[in-house]
Amino acid sequence: MGKDVDSVSTKSSCSSSTNSVSENLKHDDRDGWKGRMDFILTCIGYAVGLGNIWRFPYLCYKSGGGAFFIPYFTFLLLCGFPLFFMETSYGQFSSLSPIAVWRMIPLFKGVGVGMVIVSGIVCVYYNVIVAWTLYYLFMSFRAVLPWSHCDNSWNTENCVSDVGEVHAAGKTNLASNSTVFNGTSMFNSSVAPSSILFNATVAPSAGYNISMVGEILKNATKVEKVSASEEFWENHVLELSDGIEDVGTIRWQLLLCLVLAWVTVFLCLFKGVNVLGKVMHFAAPFPYLVLLVLLIRGVTLPGALNGIKFYIVPKWEKLLDYQVWGDAALQIFYSVGMAWGGIITMASYNRFHNNIYRDAMLVPIINCGTSIFAGFVIFSVLGFMAEAANTTVDKVVSQGPGLTFVAYPEAVAKLPISPLWAVLFFLMLFTIGLDSQFGMFETCLSAFMDEYPELLRKRRVLVSAVACFIEFLIGLPCITNGGIYVLQIMDWYCASFSLMLISLTECLAIAWIYGTDRFYKDIEVMIGYKPHKIWKYMWKFVTPLVILFIWLFSVITLGPVTYDGKSYPKWAIVFGWSLGVASMLPIPIIVIYKFLKEEGTFEERWQVLTTPAKTWGPRKPADREKYVQFLKQSSTSIEEDQDMEKCPLNSNENEKSLLSKV
Repeated sequence: MGKDVDSVSTKSSCSSSTNSVSENLKHDDRDGWKGRMDFILTCIGYAVGLGNIWRFPYLCYKSGGGAFFIPYFTFLLLCGFPLFFMETSYGQFSSLSPIAVWRMIPLFKGVGVGMVIVSGIVCVYYNVIVAWTLYYLFMSFRAVLPWSHCDNSWNTENCVSDVGEVHAAGKTNLASNSTVFNGTSMFNSSVAPSSILFNATVAPSAGYNISMVGEILKNATKVEKVSASEEFWENHVLELSDGIEDVGTIRWQLLLCLVLAWVTVFLCLFKGVNVLGKVMHFAAPFPYLVLLVLLIRGVTLPGALNGIKFYIVPKWEKLLDYQVWGDAALQIFYSVGMAWGGIITMASYNRFHNNIYRDAMLVPIINCGTSIFAGFVIFSVLGFMAEAANTTVDKVVSQGPGLTFVAYPEAVAKLPISPLWAVLFFLMLFTIGLDSQFGMFETCLSAFMDEYPELLRKRRVLVSAVACFIEFLIGLPCITNGGIYVLQIMDWYCASFSLMLISLTECLAIAWIYGTDRFYKDIEVMIGYKPHKIWKYMWKFVTPLVILFIWLFSVITLGPVTYDGKSYPKWAIVFGWSLGVASMLPIPIIVIYKFLKEEGTFEERWQVLTTPAKTWGPRKPADREKYVQFLKQSSTSIEEDQDMEKCPLNSNENEKSLLSKV
């Protein structure tokens, strides 16, 4: 909504101030995309993450199959499109990253700080997941996949390589499937278990009496069969400890993979978006090629059709469950990437007159389409896995690392030429993970360099190296024996409820304080026409209400952190909540600080702090001049015409913008 502002500047002072701002901007050497497709490909790579592979297919299965698409696309329309369009628009208009962009409303600079904190924390553990993927990729270059059999040093006596034995039996009573003799469990024994209990000549001859054998069998029932892929994951890759209290030592194999992951990030980003844009011409399309190859192979497998049916056949009654609608809202919020700062950052490197309206409609559709497409790939293979195990698909469905690092490798191990498919699958995951990591890490880098351009922009290589090293050090606890427990805390809390509050504040500040009318003019000068007026109502009313619903749902359903059914101690839960709150605290802290620092009455302070700073506007002087001319021509009243003749992109001594009426 607009604010009436008294003009106190003369034309001469206005001209002088404009020249001063323009002179400063002439020395701005901020990078930009070189190719027309760089922005779209980078946004697609950023938005399409590991969640598209391991979360969306599971949610579809759990939430009604094809019926889940209805709430999913509903929230895409109500929340995904409006927020994506908003963030790309003001990012492109200002050519600034998430912190510096809040020159538009200085009071809410904490929103940008919160976005950078979220991205910075997620970067830490996201690259650990990339490191896991790298390790699986390296281990795939073998004639026999190490997770396909039980003849490895890390395997236990409970290991079985036949997936059917595990999934058909579930948590199996081993006494009914093996013989316990001389204290040893012997799988596939030719001696029937019943002979121990009922053939008096067997057990006594080994020095046991009937009661002793019964006790052995009682203890044996507590032992579960474990698949070879699960033991590879827990006993070898993670060397998993009993809980977060037992962190253990650093896994040197994962340490090397984590170093390689961060070196890759550094090499792709230390020269800025010029290199990143070129990298994304390969990194963004490559996962689609691999998914297509895997889909073609998957649908030719026995049982694939059952898996696909399980994935998409609608269960309409599920639509009556509020949990389904809440899950759909959360998935849209996470997958499209709002409030992380990455969208703003990527858009800030666009040309000023790029058709951002078109791009903002295209990228979310591609992202959501990728999720659906990936579901067909995953469930075609899970259907084959269920067929091989002589069980149903729901017995092999899981989400998170369980799907990516246990279930899918297990299925791949059963395919002909299994190392080839394993290499393709983990190379795809590696690329998808890096794509998202690039976007988040560039958000952190650009935030600092835009805030301190004179100090940092010419030292980008050093800044990138230092930032990579710091994030690497922070991630070391995640590659210890208890590292996955630490990672689970970070993932559970830091990017959940805080994202919604950041996004809600962002939406309300722009729609109600900066003003949708003025925002429309900013967009119009960029793309040459006004978007449909429906976006005003979405930004002011509909989308904030949807975000509020998502926030309430996330808070209500977010229980204490657990991993594989294991509870965490209170100190770990407190640590998790502290991570979650850390990204929200900058908003009220900066509001209070700026109010205390500013002089005048409450109303005067509010007026100054909610008025765009004098440096707000298009980055390039030529674009700023065109913007001034556009605003003059678009004025419709005498009062506005009088205001436009003064200094539209600058301020008086109280930093009051004379464009606020627009």
